[in-house]
Amino acid sequence: MITKLTFKKYTAKDFLHYHNLVKEDDVMKYITGKGMSVADANKKFDFILDLGRQHECLGYFQVLDAANDTIIGDCKLVFYKKDNSVFEIGYLLKREHWKKGLGTKICEHLLSLALKIDQDKDIIAVIHPQNIASRKLLEKFGFISYFQGNEEGVSIEKLILTRKQKNLSLDL
Repeated sequence: MITKLTFKKYTAKDFLHYHNLVKEDDVMKYITGKGMSVADANKKFDFILDLGRQHECLGYFQVLDAANDTIIGDCKLVFYKKDNSVFEIGYLLKREHWKKGLGTKICEHLLSLALKIDQDKDIIAVIHPQNIASRKLLEKFGFISYFQGNEEGVSIEKLILTRKQKNLSLDL
């Protein structure tokens, strides 16, 4: 049983670890619909590395079992692409680590990191509407669903964690 996680930003030498994670259909079912080819993973990984260089604390991170330094998933804390005044979180785990409470640990880490960077910035998560486990996890942390529909040809659901009281137009 994994008791402690560590989080490490991706570096150029981590591509094989990344591809081994995202090539699995079951892991990517609610993200891209299927596992990623080497070419698609390479393109996404270049984007991840570029994004990671833009901010010291934001980006995509490997989720590692602290006991043996093996990758069990990944996560992200980034500026939401449609509104830089909002953070976006995301996460994925290898299938063998599902339903073990690790998603909770990952969310705790991401939300703590977001709080350290900017305690007033709202946080959203974009999930597939059929990903009930992810929705339940986010709701446990106070996220509220505010959009379900199609965006850029993809079926999505958006949830938000509002950090400060304000009038919020939920058209993010």
